[in-house]
Amino acid sequence: MSRVPGWFGRIGAGLTEVGERLDARRAAAEKADEIDEIDKDEAVGTDTSSSSLSGASPDGPVVHVRPDPATAVPWGMRVAAEAGWRLLVLAGTVWVLMRVISAVQLVVLAFVAALLITALLQPTVARLRGYGFPRGLATALTAILGFVIMGLVGWFVVWQVMENINNLADQIQDGIDELQRWLLNSPFHVTEDQIKDIAKSLREAVGANTEEITSAGLEGVTVIVEALTGILLTMFSTLFLLYDGKRIWEWTLKLVPAAARPGVAGAGPRAWRTLTAYVRGTVIVALIDAIFIGLGIFFLDVPMAVPLAVFIFLGAFIPLVGAVISGALAVVVALVTQGVFTAVMTLAVVLAVQQIEGHILQPFILGRAVRVHPLAVVLSVAAGGMVAGIGGAVVAVPLVAVTNTVVGYLRSHSRESALRYAPGPHGSTAATAAPPPPEDTPPPQA
Repeated sequence: MSRVPGWFGRIGAGLTEVGERLDARRAAAEKADEIDEIDKDEAVGTDTSSSSLSGASPDGPVVHVRPDPATAVPWGMRVAAEAGWRLLVLAGTVWVLMRVISAVQLVVLAFVAALLITALLQPTVARLRGYGFPRGLATALTAILGFVIMGLVGWFVVWQVMENINNLADQIQDGIDELQRWLLNSPFHVTEDQIKDIAKSLREAVGANTEEITSAGLEGVTVIVEALTGILLTMFSTLFLLYDGKRIWEWTLKLVPAAARPGVAGAGPRAWRTLTAYVRGTVIVALIDAIFIGLGIFFLDVPMAVPLAVFIFLGAFIPLVGAVISGALAVVVALVTQGVFTAVMTLAVVLAVQQIEGHILQPFILGRAVRVHPLAVVLSVAAGGMVAGIGGAVVAVPLVAVTNTVVGYLRSHSRESALRYAPGPHGSTAATAAPPPPEDTPPPQA
């Protein structure tokens, strides 16, 4: 009987241990269930929030919200729109600039003419200063000599025209009569009545436009006043540019933002060299044209050969168009004064000299520094003539040549700056891109 209580005690202790184990397992299972329920609740909450953002209702049909308009527009259209409004801004800026230039057209043309004359006379100033002349004296001598030569040329042309105007009128009348006889005997079957009708139409046109011709003559007084004003502005601007051009350029650089100042400072001298080369080359080519065409029409006994040669010289400053107009004028004068054969010979002389100029002189004298595509020349001359008349046509081509030089230099300068200041490799790339050490270099110490 004494062993029975001990046996029951051992059984009770075992049952108690088993119960504790079951309680522990039950508690672990309940904890695991709670964790699973929390995860499910979080997942359901996420789905609910996303569905609410997308416009979906948990109890109703799914409603899709419209996407952002910027993402709905195709990428190419977005790029075109971005480029389009920037082009509109640039076009508006150019339009405003052209309006301002048109308002002060006389001042702008005078200053541009002063730049061209300065580019022509600056080498003389530099040469005189190299001989020991002071800057003021070298500038004064060069400017006075240049303006005196241009004034003498203008006076000589006017004098020749006034001296030969009466003889030219008689020769033109004789040439018209000869041209009329040639047309009557030509194979074109032109009758005398047709020629009379043409002459009558010309007289009627002149009579009908008498008022316009008179008003044009009155406007000529205004043109003369504006021309004199422009000449004075050009002279003063040339003097100051010759004397103080370097300091004017340095002051202009201060107006440029500091970030762009190195590029502009490098582009300025190159633009000036291009302009100087253009003006020098154009003067030399125009002088050769005027001399050879003038000699040709002089030996063909065309009247006013010297004024026509000067007109050819001035016309050469308008590329393509000026040569055509001046050559056509020489041919017309030869036709109405000396007849068809002389006109044909004058045309042959003009074409021969202009072909030599276009294919030999201009490439050799002007060089590649100021070479502009013929299409760019035609378009720039046409645009300059539409904006500012003859003055705009004269300055259009040098402006395009200088712009081409400046844009090319700024492009190369920006490319060199990007390569010079490009960030070096870093991180693992730096370790990979680093050059290997020489073989005789000892390994770095830890």
